[in-house]
Parts: sequence; C-alpha cells; structure tokens
Amino acid sequence: MLAGWLLAGGVWAAPTVLVWGDSLSAGYGVDSRQGWVDLLERKLRTQADPGLKAWNIVNASVSGETTAGGLARLPAALARHKPDVVLLELGANDGLRGLDLQQMRANLEKMTDLVLAIGAKPVIFEMRIPNNYGPVFTDRFRRAFADAAKAKQAPLMPFFLASIAEDRPRWFQDDGIHPRTEAQPQILDAVWPTLSPLLKAAASSGSSKP
Repeated sequence: MLAGWLLAGGVWAAPTVLVWGDSLSAGYGVDSRQGWVDLLERKLRTQADPGLKAWNIVNASVSGETTAGGLARLPAALARHKPDVVLLELGANDGLRGLDLQQMRANLEKMTDLVLAIGAKPVIFEMRIPNNYGPVFTDRFRRAFADAAKAKQAPLMPFFLASIAEDRPRWFQDDGIHPRTEAQPQILDAVWPTLSPLLKAAASSGSSKP
C-alpha cells in the first residue's frame, strides 16, 4: 500500500525513482526541462492512478558516465536519496570506448546488488552501439545487459532508442549519438510500458527498505 511510505512521525514521504544514467538521461544537448526524464516526471503528475501520481523523480545522470563511474558514485546516492526504484541506464560509454565487456557486466551486477541491498527495485536498461564496432563486439555488448538482468533477476528495459535509431538524421543531433529534443517524447513512450506497471506494483506493495 502507498500508506507504507510513511516516516516515523506519520509524515508522508513520496516514493522515489532514482535515474542513474549518462548523457542519454542527463539530457545532453536537449532544451531545458525537455529531456525524457523531465517528461516522465510531468507525465506521472497527470496520472489519475495514485500508484503513479505519487512518485518523486531524482535525475542524477552524468554525461560521459561509465558503469565504473556509476558504481563508484552509487553508494553515496543511495544513502542520500533513499530511492525505491533505481533505473540503471549505463553502459553506452563503456561500449563506445571499447572497454572490457565482462567488467561492464560485473559493474552492472554490483550496482544491482547495491540497490537490492537497500530494499529498492533495480531496472537495467538494455543498450546498443553502432554496427561499425563489428558484429562480435556489438552482439556481446547487447547481450551483456540481458545476462546481467537474468543473473540478478532484475527487470530489463528494452533498448529505449530503438524507435528512433534507424533515422538518425531526423532524430539525432549532429554527433549521431545524442537524440534531439524532438525525440524525447518517443524515448519516454518506449520506457513507459515497462516502467509504469513496475511503479504501480511497487506502490501497491509498499517499500521494503530498512
């Protein structure tokens, strides 16, 4: 029940989603307050369902972040924000820099463990990289996210740029990597079908955090 999110003095404490990502969630090159995370926050506010409307969004995404950097910063963020759901949108920079994929998966799993340890729900975002990295590396990269999610029994968010990835001149900035402002609603549309049921379920069960 939502009533489970109460502080000791009976004061209401809204449940929190922590968005733990890179430039794709930080809104790099996007008009102010128009990134998909900003749109998510506004969409939640318009929901009639109290299991969705109540959620607070904390976007702690950092442009250029890798899974190693995210892992190093995560304990302090969990202690500070005490989230109920954590969206792990990291790994793209690992792939683009050709970093070790076994280490990337290990970092994702360690972050998932940290989230689970505080009684919160982790969501691993599937990422992909351009095909010019070669079929073997790109396939191993893509599978690392599903493998990490399966190993930790965590929800996997399907690649949230899939609907815009095939038309880069239209939807991406000149660098071909970062989506334009106009693409942000489509990104939210890709996230919503997986995220909204998870938030409603979390709201109905209440927080299990210590």
